Amino acid sequence: MKDLTRTTIVPFLADIFERRGGEEYLGEPVTMAEHMLQGAYFAQEARESETLIVATLLHDIGHFTSEFGMFSMDDTHDRMHEEAGARVLEDFFPKLVTDCVRYHVAAKRYLCATRPAYFDALSAASVHSLNLQGGPMTPEDLAEMEKNPNLKDIVQVRLYDDQGKVAGLQTPPFAHFAPMMQRVVNDHLGHAT
Repeated sequence: MKDLTRTTIVPFLADIFERRGGEEYLGEPVTMAEHMLQGAYFAQEARESETLIVATLLHDIGHFTSEFGMFSMDDTHDRMHEEAGARVLEDFFPKLVTDCVRYHVAAKRYLCATRPAYFDALSAASVHSLNLQGGPMTPEDLAEMEKNPNLKDIVQVRLYDDQGKVAGLQTPPFAHFAPMMQRVVNDHLGHAT
């Protein structure tokens, strides 16, 4: 990854989507690419900022780039895809994006602890992964999570993540979001000269 630059990061991510996006998404009725694109679509429909739309699109990129590989319903330990994804993005994207990627799993644990009805709406795959990820947050975990200045946006990305599981939903392709992604990179790093 050290060879990536501000001008190659978006094509690199597009290539990952092209090559790996058709993989099954954790026992859900959508592929990985469909799941991520649906989340971004819902964020765009809600007129979120470009930064939050991009964060939603990329929240699960660690499933593609992680040396730990894909989650499966047979897993008995967490594969930490959120940390792998954040590491890939952190040299190019603002902290809001990397926080949403890094903490979208923690946001599920947070929501399970703070909104009892949230747990009841989780899919079987989400409940399985929740158990591997530590279950609902403890009061100490909640206090730590609430220190993050991006908490509201992290939770919002989590909610879009949960929506992105609709079989057959047509969304714009990755290419639709690529210029937006490049703008977020350029704004974060300063415009190229």
